[in-house]
Amino acid sequence: MQADTARRVQPFVASSPTIITRAQWSANEKIRRKDPKVADDVHLAIVHHTAGSNSYSRSQSAAIVRAIEVYHVLGNGWDDIGYNFLVDKYGQVFEGRWGGMEKAVVGAHAMGFNYGSVGVALMGNYNGAGLTAPERASLVKLLAWRLDLAHVDPLSRVTRVSTGNPKYSRGDSVLLRAISGHRDAYPTSCPGSNVYAELPSITRQVAATGLPKIYAPIVFGALGGNVRFTARLSNSAPWTVTVTDPLGHVVASGTGTGLVVDWTWESTVAPPGRYTYTIAAGGAGTAAARPVTGAIGQALPQLSLTQLRIQPVVVTPNGDGVGDTARISYLLGASASLTMTLADDSGTPLASLFSGVMSQGAHSFSWGQIGVPDGRYHITISARAPNGKQASRSTTFYVDRTLALTKLAPTAISPNGDGLFDETALSFNLNAAAAVRVELWRAGKLVAALFDQPLGVGPAQVPWDGRIGGDVAADGAYDMIVKVTDSLTTVSQKLRVLVDTIPPRLRLVSRAKLRFWASEAGTVSASFDGRRVVKRIARGSFGFPVVRRARHFSLTATDLLGNKSPALRR
Repeated sequence: MQADTARRVQPFVASSPTIITRAQWSANEKIRRKDPKVADDVHLAIVHHTAGSNSYSRSQSAAIVRAIEVYHVLGNGWDDIGYNFLVDKYGQVFEGRWGGMEKAVVGAHAMGFNYGSVGVALMGNYNGAGLTAPERASLVKLLAWRLDLAHVDPLSRVTRVSTGNPKYSRGDSVLLRAISGHRDAYPTSCPGSNVYAELPSITRQVAATGLPKIYAPIVFGALGGNVRFTARLSNSAPWTVTVTDPLGHVVASGTGTGLVVDWTWESTVAPPGRYTYTIAAGGAGTAAARPVTGAIGQALPQLSLTQLRIQPVVVTPNGDGVGDTARISYLLGASASLTMTLADDSGTPLASLFSGVMSQGAHSFSWGQIGVPDGRYHITISARAPNGKQASRSTTFYVDRTLALTKLAPTAISPNGDGLFDETALSFNLNAAAAVRVELWRAGKLVAALFDQPLGVGPAQVPWDGRIGGDVAADGAYDMIVKVTDSLTTVSQKLRVLVDTIPPRLRLVSRAKLRFWASEAGTVSASFDGRRVVKRIARGSFGFPVVRRARHFSLTATDLLGNKSPALRR
């Protein structure tokens, strides 16, 4: 089984060709659409020609690239220019598709084989013309550099699976050269007969450029067992495989000399974590190959302690069932030994609320035995990971028992003057003198202040007749909020009240079955050919099956607040 060994590329500036960037050739980034996909790696290069004119000056090349960009995006509807690189007859190399020249950016140059290939386009038509010397030299250097980034042997062949085109159906396995012409993968004359004929010699020249090289590095196995490192070298050379731990310390290494790298690390006693490896070759007085670097294992989560909260911020443990319990929540980034400490406002520790090992993730703790007196307090959580790293967070809260036994009755009113449920009253008890303010809110907005004055110790009541500034409140749900400010802080509680002055609506659904519909729950009083029936109903459809043959009926509905509907008669 192959391990998780995604390779990181280290750019060798000395071996890379001079490339004219998108900014330098003035790419139109405004027409570029979504960001490109990035493949697992580059596995082969596909050479193209643009099939345009070969009669252009050196200074005109950038404009030609811009024109190709516009045609590909606005004409073909692609996300960006299709090629990864372009080379003109003067040997100038242009950056193509956006996304990073050293990344395996998926282009739109070889239908069916875009994923995992790098597309290089020669600017001009090469069915008749041949490559210029500067053009060929730049193409060789570009291909040598880009394939070396991916540690691909230019002389090798690779098997790729087509995603579908007129030549190879979706799912077809196709053996391609590491440096192929477009016609190898698609029914086309691209990259032109002359260039295609030169590809074998170009490939040999690419393979001989920038030696030594490391080809086809593969890592088998996984952390905790035997991990085998293999690769091929372009020529016999001394090689070294080095493994370092998450702190950068070398934990294992192997060496050898020859054309093949093959070394096994026995990682059975290695602690869990993310290790890095390097395969190097050459050096020590000779040229060095571009090293292969990668990772084995999974990075251990880093200790962090975040999102510490206590709700409510003002705890009111007076036994009335509201705000008596505090819920403490936090997010732990890694498993750790944890202590939760309570301290007073001066920072003096009062009690340990919890001590133990907690796993990574979100946690909450319900604290119900709050026996401390009223005051301002601090909760501190300290965490210590097995590697010795520590994290700590604190939050502040209040204990205030001043407001107790808050109640609103009734919770629904119908202030229409009929004497039924015309008003409600907010009652509460104060355990200490405080300034009391009662507010009425609707849909998150303050509607009115119903009460605002200081009160002494004892029971209190604030009535509300359903009016706001002399007018009956509009039907709907309201929040009545009582705010009690004492010498310590402000305690508030919210209670919901419903205003309903609209009578129910009745509708006949079926005359034959005597089925009706009501807009809200309540009581229906009905008369069927003189026979009187009273029935409690829920909102929606209801019926009277026992009197289905009645010729005449009269119905009225009264909701739970005494609002009575007009009579429905037939």
